[in-house]
Amino acid sequence: MMVALKTRSIAWRVAYLFTALGIYLVDQMSKAWAVRVLRFGEERIVVPGLFKFSYAENTGIAFGQFQEGGAFGRWFLAALAALAAVGVLVYFFRTPRIDDRVLSACALLLAGIAGNFTDRVRLGHVIDFMLLHANSYHWPVFNVADAAICAGALLLALDLVLEGRKAEGRRPKAEGRAGTNSSS
Repeated sequence: MMVALKTRSIAWRVAYLFTALGIYLVDQMSKAWAVRVLRFGEERIVVPGLFKFSYAENTGIAFGQFQEGGAFGRWFLAALAALAAVGVLVYFFRTPRIDDRVLSACALLLAGIAGNFTDRVRLGHVIDFMLLHANSYHWPVFNVADAAICAGALLLALDLVLEGRKAEGRRPKAEGRAGTNSSS
């Protein structure tokens, strides 16, 4: 009985890891498409006034910050991504099987970290090509890996909030007001 439960738990984890692999492959294929189609200045409007594909190379971190790192920055950010991936994997394998929200978040984070890590090591920059905008406001250009990282982080934040509420509901209620003596 215990072996069957452990096997089922491992099978679920493998399924989450295959999902992460699928997201990683979609990220890499979409970036290959962006290089072939968008690299030389072509843009593709998906939803007029809201969403378009536009090629960008990001040598820095999220949203184009810290672009001036050079070779040191490239390898420092790659090492940081590798450490983050290891941390997420450790968390993934320590999370109970019943916690689908956290396991999903870990799978999304792993896919995103791996996608951008691959670009950084292979190319020296991350390929971004999705651009959300509303009139003159433009969200920084991003990719599938960035979207996976954001979705994973949001799921983890949601889990913290929901688990905090559950913990509050399990706390014993105070008998009376603080500082009063109920025996008088």
